[in-house]
Amino acid sequence: MKITDVTLTLFAWDDIPPTQYGQQNKFSGSSSLGLLRLITDQGLEGHAFLGSASNPATSDGQALITHLKPFLMGRDPMMREAILQDLWRKQRHAGVRAIGAADVALWDLVGKAMGQPIHRLLGTFRTAVPAYASSAVLPSPEAYAEQALEFKEYGWAAYKIHPPTQWQKDIKVCEAVRRAVGDYTIMLDSTWAYDFPDALRVGKAVEEMGYYWYEDPLHEQDIYNYVKLKQHLAIPIMATEYPITGLESYQPWIMEKATDYLRGDVAVKGGITTLVKTAHLAEAFRMNYEVHHGGNSLNNVANLHVIASIRNTTFFEVLLPDGAQKYGLEKDIVVGRDGMVHVPDGPGLGAAIDFKLIERKKMAVLS
Repeated sequence: MKITDVTLTLFAWDDIPPTQYGQQNKFSGSSSLGLLRLITDQGLEGHAFLGSASNPATSDGQALITHLKPFLMGRDPMMREAILQDLWRKQRHAGVRAIGAADVALWDLVGKAMGQPIHRLLGTFRTAVPAYASSAVLPSPEAYAEQALEFKEYGWAAYKIHPPTQWQKDIKVCEAVRRAVGDYTIMLDSTWAYDFPDALRVGKAVEEMGYYWYEDPLHEQDIYNYVKLKQHLAIPIMATEYPITGLESYQPWIMEKATDYLRGDVAVKGGITTLVKTAHLAEAFRMNYEVHHGGNSLNNVANLHVIASIRNTTFFEVLLPDGAQKYGLEKDIVVGRDGMVHVPDGPGLGAAIDFKLIERKKMAVLS
């Protein structure tokens, strides 16, 4: 089997609601996704989505075709690891998001060729995972408390706060949510907002309130202060979601003992392959590898296959609101009344792409 063509269909994503996660990520209106197709001489195709509501596929799409397509053409997709070594050499030109989309599409293609879902190729550990709701920035502590209580009553496993990112206000939000939900699993993701003194103040507060983890309080590459913060707190700290890079970036965090949990997703770490390698690396140190939301619906399916194949992750993240996260599939991932999401069991990704929607919303085809 050989890859005979690589195309990227850009399609519009409209009516995205105003959404904010911390100070660094605000968006609304329109974006674009890209449907990546790896086409073979046996009539099989591997698929992936490129882009998100806040990072349109137009930003990375042409680089994928210009710089990565030549290293995919004519290759046997079963030689995925060899192909990826070539793709990573083009990171400075194409970027990690493009490499991640290519990797997901390769896994989808191989799964279809073998008639197996990706999680079975990786080695299935489980077929269902507990889900948690991950908030946007909301207007008041009361709004967070009300939303958290709703998801508790829906039966979801946990609720995570993206706060206003002002430490005094953030503590008030955390207090309001704890009062509302009582004995329920809640987490805080401060989106890299604080300096060390403020991170310590908030950390001590949420530790006392029994929060499950404390995520990204400091600048994404501030390993020095993460080491200090971890020495002062008992609550598990989670970092490494960013920067956007590959496997090697995790090494100093482990060696410096700067975080308790590692973090990543198929978009910002370069695909399924990096996630699996990092999860196994973390397992060797008895660390969790908690998978982040993937930015689009098909990336989340890819994330779910990885989660199903590893033992050292706890939850599946559902980022809110749905209108800023779910698009392009006939049927998206659904959280059941038991608070669980179930991994697809069809070949490859096993997701039903909405090709009719993509055709209606098509902006261009890059090839």
